[in-house]
Amino acid sequence: MRRRDANNRAMTEAESKRRANEATRSGRWLAPADDFFRPMLALAELAPVDDSCADERRLHERLGAAPMLAVDASQLAAIADADARENWGVFLAFRDAVVAAGSLEAYYLRLVRGGPITVPPAFIDAVVAAIVARLVDGASAIERRAAQLLHRTQRVAVREGRVLCADRDAADRASAMSSGVDLVRQLIAGAGDDRSALPVLAASNAREFDTAADPFAFVLDLSHEIANDLGHGLSFTMARSDSGMTALAHVLERWIAHFLDVATTIRPLQRIDDPAWRWHVGLDAEATALLNDLYRGDAPDDDRLQRLIGLFRLDFADPLEMRADVAGKPVYLGLAMTAEQTLKLKPQNLLINLPLAVST
Repeated sequence: MRRRDANNRAMTEAESKRRANEATRSGRWLAPADDFFRPMLALAELAPVDDSCADERRLHERLGAAPMLAVDASQLAAIADADARENWGVFLAFRDAVVAAGSLEAYYLRLVRGGPITVPPAFIDAVVAAIVARLVDGASAIERRAAQLLHRTQRVAVREGRVLCADRDAADRASAMSSGVDLVRQLIAGAGDDRSALPVLAASNAREFDTAADPFAFVLDLSHEIANDLGHGLSFTMARSDSGMTALAHVLERWIAHFLDVATTIRPLQRIDDPAWRWHVGLDAEATALLNDLYRGDAPDDDRLQRLIGLFRLDFADPLEMRADVAGKPVYLGLAMTAEQTLKLKPQNLLINLPLAVST
């Protein structure tokens, strides 16, 4: 069995830096900018409160006007509240690291390849959100909704064979408005339903997604296929034209190409039926554990297997860009919800665990 671990290096350090510099100079990667950092100043951990001291308020005001302004140690030390002082130190360390990296992408790659991550998740999600927004600019509404899975936690409900995905924060707000009804059970807004439920995104309401005040208040239907009963014991299955799984696959193709300059094709699968299965990547922690067990031949219990909500096959356009021992072989990807029916993708797994040829 071939070991898969987060220490797999796609390319040498020198080659990685060369590509990063080239991508930043060409404008393909995002240079740090005031507009990226400014929204973070509104976070509860950084926004002034009633008992904030004058020095903290002054720092907040100055950075609000110029978020990339240099801050020296004495300005930080002047903040009276120890917790506030620590929060500002964390933010400034993050900001300075992004600026030093030269681009959001270069920072992200250094972060995910550098071992244990101690940066607050909100900052990492902001980096991913900014990168992904550019990748899906001009894409269909369903692909832009699927892109949210790369940086926002989802709640998942399985109803009548459909796998429905709602943004966790939007779902929790809607649940609070539904007299405490659990939105995992009451997820689809339809005729006669409580209108506080969330609408399922489809071609019929794609324009509403473009103009919505809350871009996260739409359910993504991850069901890839639909079965049609023709009667007389006959039925056929066909792929949905607005499949959320297909949309997510396209987003992941762009994510890989953007960071690694590698062309791939990703398509949804119903099952892995490959006696020569050689490589897999879990798109989240739950899927990683499940795929590892299945690869080893271990049989997960039924409850765990039910959490596996998506499978994909990834193929490299050029097998020479793969490790020689697996060149031309498919890479299988998995997507799974937790026991609490939440889903949090780890898009970094595709950047550190694909079997890429080592550049020299």
